[in-house]
Amino acid sequence: MPTRIPITVAKGDGIGPEIMDATLRILDEAKADLEYRFIEIGESVYLKGIPSGIEPTAWDSLRDTKVFLKAPITTPQGGGYKSLNVTIRKSLSLYANVRPCVSYSPYVYTKHPKMNTVIIRENEEDLYAGIEHQQTDEVTQCLKLITKPGTERIIRYAFEYARHFGRKKVTCMSKDNIMKITDGLFHQTYDRIAKEYPEIENEHYIIDIGSARLAEDPDRFDVIVTENLYGDIISDIAAEVAGSVGLAGSANIGNHLAMFEAIHGSAPDIAGQNIANPSGLLLGAVQMLVHIGKNDIAEKVHNAWLKTIEDGIHTRDIYNAHDSKELVGTKEFATAVIKRLGEEPKELEPVRYNHEGSMQMPVDQPTVRAKKEVVGCDIFLQWNGKDPKELGDNLGKCKNDPLELIMITNRGVKVYPDGLPETFCTDHWRCRFSSDDLTPVDYKEVLKLMQIINEAGFDIIKTENLCTFDGKPAFSLGQGQ
Repeated sequence: MPTRIPITVAKGDGIGPEIMDATLRILDEAKADLEYRFIEIGESVYLKGIPSGIEPTAWDSLRDTKVFLKAPITTPQGGGYKSLNVTIRKSLSLYANVRPCVSYSPYVYTKHPKMNTVIIRENEEDLYAGIEHQQTDEVTQCLKLITKPGTERIIRYAFEYARHFGRKKVTCMSKDNIMKITDGLFHQTYDRIAKEYPEIENEHYIIDIGSARLAEDPDRFDVIVTENLYGDIISDIAAEVAGSVGLAGSANIGNHLAMFEAIHGSAPDIAGQNIANPSGLLLGAVQMLVHIGKNDIAEKVHNAWLKTIEDGIHTRDIYNAHDSKELVGTKEFATAVIKRLGEEPKELEPVRYNHEGSMQMPVDQPTVRAKKEVVGCDIFLQWNGKDPKELGDNLGKCKNDPLELIMITNRGVKVYPDGLPETFCTDHWRCRFSSDDLTPVDYKEVLKLMQIINEAGFDIIKTENLCTFDGKPAFSLGQGQ
């Protein structure tokens, strides 16, 4: 007999146990031949005093099975609790979040009956690095981190996904008209990698107009690849535009492990009432079946689910008097799917999964090291005055040749020299020191400059080196500079 494939399973909180039981019943009846290894995560673990929300021993199961089917969890209210999803994704390097957003018109209402879009979201970096500080009485900061390896990995994954699943186009979305270095890196990497896939159409949108067009005309998109925050937002928009967030499954893929889930939350207000829709988790499980090579079972389950939807057997969240025929609960919906195993929809398009091997995973590319030279520094001060000229005149006396004050910005806007009187200023000032011609300096000279500024009575809260890489400046100008 074939060996059953072990997977780690967490039933979660709220409606989690109900929809997980329904999902596992369907998988069992479909003869998926899975061995379930249950772990405890979520609210009960948080309340034991474990701030990560996951028992330390659970990591061993995840490392062993390398596949995790997870129901939604509840994070207790109040401070001190970290997001378990973010912890798992980042700790296990699940860098690709894959969210198919498909319309099931006319059986589930949508204004876009032909929508079939996949959002591939970078899952580890960006503002979700969670590096935040309060720097002054008036200013806080959150660091946006975009790396070359992380960017290359997610973009290459998106193109490999499109190739494997027969998709025709990959669209990149970023905001590189404003964030020219971070989002610029993302866009530039996309343009370079796209050339390696000439059979796949490629395009780029600025994230704001791209999001607007996704909401208004989603049929124009096939696969979308984007950064962490943008992807989090537009994947929920896309799922709702398709018909219901409750129908969307999600995969989180890494080179060593993968996690599958619904994109919705634990909905504790309806827990235990047998009214929750298990479809999101079930479709996440279908993604899992494809990931572990059980494409025939994935087709059987997915098509049975489509036939159930087509037959008008609907849970409360998608039930409507016009298109639905029978209102059912969680358990009854699972029974209806099981009854249709082996059947295919007649109006909705049946699914077919690629049976010709597994998807090619990206291979990390070595970084070519550039010649890095320090040419100056941005020194950030907390200063409670309001006149930038007063600050500039006093700070200009602080020199350490060749480093001298070039400009001062407030919230990124140049206010000295020659700032505008209308510019609103807080107590957070970026003071740029360099030579006029960006002559390289020893970092010891930067430290000496900081000492001079400190001894002059200024409150230094942060510094950022100004560097060139292979002679090219690698820092942004001030707005208005």
